[in-house]
Amino acid sequence: MARSSWRLSLSLILGGVLAFCIPIQSFAWGWLGHQVIATLAEQQLTPAARGQVQRLLALEPGATLASISTWADENRAPMTARWHYVNLPRGNCVYDAVRDCPDGNCVVRAIQAQIEILKSDAPDPKKLLALKYLVHFVGDVHQPLHAGYADDRGGNQYQVNAFGKGSNLHALWDSGMLMHISADVNTWVGKLSGNRDPMTGHALDPAEMAQESCKLVASKSFYPPHKVSAAYLTDYQHVMEQRLTLAAGRLGKILNNVWR
Repeated sequence: MARSSWRLSLSLILGGVLAFCIPIQSFAWGWLGHQVIATLAEQQLTPAARGQVQRLLALEPGATLASISTWADENRAPMTARWHYVNLPRGNCVYDAVRDCPDGNCVVRAIQAQIEILKSDAPDPKKLLALKYLVHFVGDVHQPLHAGYADDRGGNQYQVNAFGKGSNLHALWDSGMLMHISADVNTWVGKLSGNRDPMTGHALDPAEMAQESCKLVASKSFYPPHKVSAAYLTDYQHVMEQRLTLAAGRLGKILNNVWR
């Protein structure tokens, strides 16, 4: 084999190994869902919280709450990969930190840690980093499969056919249902901005948010037949919209509580 061909083959092999080693549950909502959540959350900030958010964003001229909402995916690393999700056991959606978040490496503890940093006397660059993580992780924990099961990698290994295309359940929830309706952030913001779910303030504890997501995953109808029906897509579109609305409302309330 020629040396150049050998190097190309080795590069492809190593790339495949690295891709396999990075937990594939680290993606949620895709760029569209995260930007929708951040934009809706910003609409709900108090003047005090809005001022503090803008002060931190000014460290990166041109940055917005929406633009930083995908930073944690764009800059993912093996050390922080587990911060995007939590696995709960089948048949038990009660979060147990010792069992479900070893060494604090899960989305529940990651959210708590960012809130603590924002409330602290940490320097502004560290607070901006915490804000980037917080905006993203609150979105993540509301994607049901980010509090799903380890044995199928949060639905990544559950193959489905939806909208005439092969996919998996995690990808369908990340972006498939969203993008099928519209790929425009403003369209989604307009569609959801009038929604203020009464549950928004009932669970500002990230453990409760994760438990909500887990209960959705555990419901009998959540895992569809491998060929996804139109009825499933219609019914769960409403659930998806509720999760986006809840994520935005809760993110807004969390930031408002940080800067009372």
